[in-house]
Amino acid sequence: MTAFSTLLGTQPILPIIQANSTEAGVAIATAMHKAGIHLVEVVLRTPASIDALIAIKKALPELCVGAGTITDPSLLTKSINAGSDFIVTPAVSPRLLDALTQSPIPVVPGVSNTADILLAKEFGFTEQKLFPASLCGGEQFLKAVSSVFADIRFCPTGGINEQNYQSYLALSNVIAVGGTWIAQSQWVHNKQFEKVTQACLQVLNNH
Repeated sequence: MTAFSTLLGTQPILPIIQANSTEAGVAIATAMHKAGIHLVEVVLRTPASIDALIAIKKALPELCVGAGTITDPSLLTKSINAGSDFIVTPAVSPRLLDALTQSPIPVVPGVSNTADILLAKEFGFTEQKLFPASLCGGEQFLKAVSSVFADIRFCPTGGINEQNYQSYLALSNVIAVGGTWIAQSQWVHNKQFEKVTQACLQVLNNH
């Protein structure tokens, strides 16, 4: 199976889309794509999120679109059936990991401590999401586990912003950072989608 990092390529950020409507989802994704973003994550936190994911895939077929906030096997199935290109979870459990191993698309399981990292590793996952990064040790935690779990690479998410994302990206065990700061809810509410494009460009140009 293709690894998540292969889908990501050199893109330093996993942009997170939280959409309250399909229209908003497509508008956010379009603004990101305009900046040169080729891969995004739609978090399943609103009733419109699955429909938004499907609409984004239809409007921007060249965009790689993943489903996030997958917390149980039924959501996993729903996301795969909706055409997701990859799966991201906020946490792990033996039951969820068991289902994730059957996934035909790349998976990034969410971990928050060393026990989670080891558990996900035992199920064969070497690319993991550290969440919520800022609350479970951040950069210091990632530095501390880099020698113990030398084969694990992370996508820290949660509390990442324009002030600290570059110091995370400087770590050797970080493949990308997950972030919502490039699509702030206020911008979306005010339909200021050019600000989303600008924020994405800033990240891509500074990498």
